[in-house]
Amino acid sequence: MDALARKLGLRTHPTIFFVSAGLMVLFLLVLLVFPTQLSSVFGSGREWIVTNLGWYFIFGVTAWVIMLLAVAFSPYGQVQLGRKETPPEYSFASWFAMLFAGGIGTILMFWGVAEPISHFSEPPRSGVEPYTVEAAQDGMNFALYHLSLHTWAIFCLPGLAFAYFIHRYELPVRVSSVFYPLLKDRIYGPIGRAIDILAILGTLFGVAVSIGLGTSQIGAGLGELFGWSNDTTLQVLIIVVLTTVATTSIVRGLDKGVKLLSNINIGMAIALMIFVLLTGGMTLFLIREMFETTGNFVAALPELMLWNDALADVTKDDGWGWQGGWTVFYWAWTVSWAPFMGIFLARISKGRTVREFVLGVLFAPTLFTIIWFVTFGWSALRIDGMDGSEGPIAAAVSESVPLSMFAFFENYPLTTIVQGFAVLIVAIFFATSSDSASLVVDMLCTGDGDAGPTRQRVFWGVSEGVLAALLIVLAGDKGLEALQEVITVIGLPMFTLMFLAGISFLVALRKEDLQYVTKVRGVPDEAVSAGEEARERGEIVDLGADEPEDERETARA
Repeated sequence: MDALARKLGLRTHPTIFFVSAGLMVLFLLVLLVFPTQLSSVFGSGREWIVTNLGWYFIFGVTAWVIMLLAVAFSPYGQVQLGRKETPPEYSFASWFAMLFAGGIGTILMFWGVAEPISHFSEPPRSGVEPYTVEAAQDGMNFALYHLSLHTWAIFCLPGLAFAYFIHRYELPVRVSSVFYPLLKDRIYGPIGRAIDILAILGTLFGVAVSIGLGTSQIGAGLGELFGWSNDTTLQVLIIVVLTTVATTSIVRGLDKGVKLLSNINIGMAIALMIFVLLTGGMTLFLIREMFETTGNFVAALPELMLWNDALADVTKDDGWGWQGGWTVFYWAWTVSWAPFMGIFLARISKGRTVREFVLGVLFAPTLFTIIWFVTFGWSALRIDGMDGSEGPIAAAVSESVPLSMFAFFENYPLTTIVQGFAVLIVAIFFATSSDSASLVVDMLCTGDGDAGPTRQRVFWGVSEGVLAALLIVLAGDKGLEALQEVITVIGLPMFTLMFLAGISFLVALRKEDLQYVTKVRGVPDEAVSAGEEARERGEIVDLGADEPEDERETARA
């Protein structure tokens, strides 16, 4: 495989790259040849996981939140994510802004209106009447539970472990590196490579699900604007066009491509939120709700984070189906993004302390998510009236979740312009998700933070588009359900992997030599030897800045 990699002009770890690519292609072939059988397998797998292990996902994420906060406020919170005397690479303001930017995306655009209204129409708890004030408050609490603190805990845990082992131990930029305390040099053997391959495949599927959701919403928006049918053909065309845009961004690189698109995206999303806040005639109500909703969510959180709907068989006709279709799906989907987001968070956090990292990653995006959901969710609920009967937004969500955001904008001035603006935002989110994930997958293959050859990055970008397109084509009208089935099954091993990553991080943290409660005495001996071993094995390139560029490239290859 080494010879093949050189012949193709790749700069990557051959085993990780070719096995990951091969398994992805194999899955695509099986999907093409046996779509019905594969769908049945994933459907049965999802049903078994939801029924028997749904509690495991719910317990796990809650445990992560508690563990992260405990570490942050312990003496270990002063441990620096880097070697001794390493200053932060970014000012606090810049770092906070990047965390803020990471807090918005396709998921908020897709569910900002749809999720609170969904729970408002069909309350998760028994005894709550739909279309009432109680159902509205409950729906907002569940939406925030799914998409704020707990979601970011799933990103924070691997991100913290990545940052610790990459910057403090100076190990390769790979998921296997976080298991060094448990595996030692076996992270460079078959077990470590298997971990890296699983992480890459999980990331690809997680991105494919997001692309599928984003595509359905873009198609719905175009249908609303131009009367087009939001069918499979339109959605595949959307994927082709936006994958081309994402690939162009990948070719331009991190700063000229990904950063530019991300900055444009952030500004547009905030502008849309401000427009809704100021032009709907509910500005004062929404400002008051920002405070009240925060209080309601904080008060409800202890119960929500442990709620397992254990009496569902007694109180509900569909048993435990609701929580499996919402909470378990969310946690499985989010954890598939964990390596991608973990790398991003680790890269911008070098030099920060553990405490700064945890509190910043957990609470900065959570605050923005609350503001977003109050602005869009409560506006939609107020438009519907909360008078015990179905309103226009609830009817739109019932008809088509992807269409709900565009039906919502019909209640605002400049409807057509705003709907087109929203389509553009979702489209750019699509592109930034795809190109960023492609670059991260490439890093997981190379093991360092440098961009690989263009053809290598383009391969992953195109692969994500093809995977999403095939899932949509073969899933047909039940596309969202099919995507949920795939990601829930893929999410189980990824979730277990991240659980073990947290344990590994705690094992390593215990080896830090603390002085009193605020000082850290240097770097553990194990961290120093681990970094030296990685360089000796050639897993990390360690050449001086004055080395000729061609020699650096040769060494990396």
